[in-house]
Amino acid sequence: MNIIIEIRKELKKNSDPAAVKSSQRFFKEELLLHGCKNTEVRAISKKYFKTVKDLPKEELFSLCEELWKSGYLEESIIACDWSYSLRKQFTPSDFIIFEKWVKTYVNNWASCDTFCNHTIGEFLILFPEYLPLLKKWAKSENRWMRRAAAVSLIVPARKGKFLEFIFQLADILLKDQDDLVQKGYGWMLKAASALHQEAVFNYVLKNKKEMPRTALRYAIEKMPADLKIKAMEK
Repeated sequence: MNIIIEIRKELKKNSDPAAVKSSQRFFKEELLLHGCKNTEVRAISKKYFKTVKDLPKEELFSLCEELWKSGYLEESIIACDWSYSLRKQFTPSDFIIFEKWVKTYVNNWASCDTFCNHTIGEFLILFPEYLPLLKKWAKSENRWMRRAAAVSLIVPARKGKFLEFIFQLADILLKDQDDLVQKGYGWMLKAASALHQEAVFNYVLKNKKEMPRTALRYAIEKMPADLKIKAMEK
């Protein structure tokens, strides 16, 4: 896959040891990093996508998988960009591929959120019949699957979609002990509150005794001060 070799050469050419150190501080887990700034990664992604965009979707997905397999954060971001660029070609069977990528390759919040916010979020808007499968993700032992279940609904939530399902998913994740999962489903509720503030506020009030404070704070972040005070009262 010569295109992958060329991408890696360019990422290495633009690498900076200082960027590796500065990027790593945002993650608890040790990551593989080329050390490229995000703007450089996105420019490389855009440049090389122009050379492959007319390939069949299956071939492009294979290229994405090769990028995911590397384990490098920057390569995963390019894979996320490319899969989202194919959104007009999505079909129901793509869910199996997307689920595999989350389960097998996602190992940090940045890859998780970039992929799930955009690619999977768009897929679910197109094919909402796949929503119930997120409940299986939410019960997984894999922290990234659980976070992915929530953050896949961020974009749909901002558009006012799937409110009742969002609450069902939040019920499953409600007492999760992982702070990254708590932030994920709190973020999901915050996104839903943009168009459904009263409903989300009532959900938070109903569950605040069991909801971890991290999730609660995320959920109410965009609400008026008086509602925040009421939600935070013990």
